[in-house]
Amino acid sequence: MVIAGKDKGKIGKVLKILVKKDKVLVEKVNMVQRHTKANPYAQHLAGLSRRKPIHVSNVAVVCDACTKPRGSGTRRLKTGRKFASARSATRSSNRNQYDTSRRSI
Repeated sequence: MVIAGKDKGKIGKVLKILVKKDKVLVEKVNMVQRHTKANPYAQHLAGLSRRKPIHVSNVAVVCDACTKPRGSGTRRLKTGRKFASARSATRSSNRNQYDTSRRSI
């Protein structure tokens, strides 16, 4: 979910992460018109819609259950394996699968 900018409130899937620039490409977010000069060999003569990357600080993880922006963190299964999850995941009905005795930072 986009939390700042002209597309604030839009929800989309992250298509690409640009690590060196700290930006992400999000589906149907930050679309801009790229106008091209008329070319007799090109099929299109109008402007093209393109996605532009947005900064990672303007994006938040969305909880699947409540569709609200949530912070992200890591959880540890009873098997010892860690995985990334939304913070609201501990309130789900599957709470017993998480190991609460070992906390990871």
